[in-house]
Amino acid sequence: MPAFKTLDDLTDIAGKRVLVRVDLNVPVKDGKVTDATRIERVAPTILELADKGAKVILLAHFGRPKDGPSDEFSLSQIVPAVNSVLGRDVAFASDCIGTPVTDAIAKMSNGDILLLENTRFHKEEEKNEAGFTKALAANGDIYVNDAFSAAHRAHSSTEGLAHHLPAYAGRTMQAELEALEKGLGNPVRPVVAIVGGAKVSSKIDLLMNLVKKVDALVIGGGMANTFLAARGTDVGKSLCEHDLAATAKQIMIEAATAGCAIVLPEDGVVAREFKAGADNETVAIDAIPSDAMVLDVGPKSVEAIKAWIGRATTLVWNGPLGAFEITPFDAATVAVAKYAAECTKGGKLTSVAGGGDTVSALNHATVADDFTYVSTAGGAFLEWMEGKVLPGVAVLTAQK
Repeated sequence: MPAFKTLDDLTDIAGKRVLVRVDLNVPVKDGKVTDATRIERVAPTILELADKGAKVILLAHFGRPKDGPSDEFSLSQIVPAVNSVLGRDVAFASDCIGTPVTDAIAKMSNGDILLLENTRFHKEEEKNEAGFTKALAANGDIYVNDAFSAAHRAHSSTEGLAHHLPAYAGRTMQAELEALEKGLGNPVRPVVAIVGGAKVSSKIDLLMNLVKKVDALVIGGGMANTFLAARGTDVGKSLCEHDLAATAKQIMIEAATAGCAIVLPEDGVVAREFKAGADNETVAIDAIPSDAMVLDVGPKSVEAIKAWIGRATTLVWNGPLGAFEITPFDAATVAVAKYAAECTKGGKLTSVAGGGDTVSALNHATVADDFTYVSTAGGAFLEWMEGKVLPGVAVLTAQK
């Protein structure tokens, strides 16, 4: 991965206006933040800059506003949670460009923090429109991008600003890029990837990229049924994209050519109903009842996956192995997650995981903190794993 500038390269910033792109797109209910994880992730960058005497000006989006400013999508409702996480008072400007911003900045002292209103209240933001980008840049002397989760979008605040101001990666962005480099960019082999989830159709590019980069690819979740069916296995009433049989076969061919082992379930936990506590049984993968569906991989499959992890030095994980949201079909995901965490804590494994369901599954297994790195980025994490260029990252590396 090309080098990029970090906060370590920033000196003498006291009094400088630093525009920091952060991810504050957090869940809110009844006007209150229900999960402050993303705020907590960017806090180190904000506090480090403030403690060095910079005037820290935060840029962020919130939700998907379609018709300009609205109370529903105003970042003003995030301010109390930001104050709480940072342990400092954060000022707020009612716009992200223009007089409200210049007036607010004029009141700032060195070390102060200012949050600007939702950048997506301006349609020009998502178009990366030159005039809007310049209006944003006019409020800063330095640009820091700490929002990897938005780096796959070439927006004014995520990509455009780096063409107008000296650009640096914040601590969260730096940690994310370094973790992904260890996971896929330049990993220590052997490398095992676990990919689960419901559908092959949503992860074709990911699977095609991974088989060329890893030593073994474990496929779980509903998408495993598509591969099993393509191989001639009767998967009963299981979730399965039969129309993607040719795609699954092609992925297996690509894997064989690249020397990547495809690891599919050997047994499965089946039920007739998709609900918690449903009557279930464990069967060999070639003995799935015609009126049942596979909702989790079975114990033999778990042991096989653990064996692959035990031989690995690097693990990349995206997607659960079964319907982990309902018991007892969370058993395989939890067991494998705990084993990966154990290997990581023992210093035998570098483990990198990401994606919304994956984060939820690891939290459910109470091991998220034991992995080397868990990304909250979602779409950006997936596109990176697919081998795609992320505009918000490319523009940082181009500045080195």
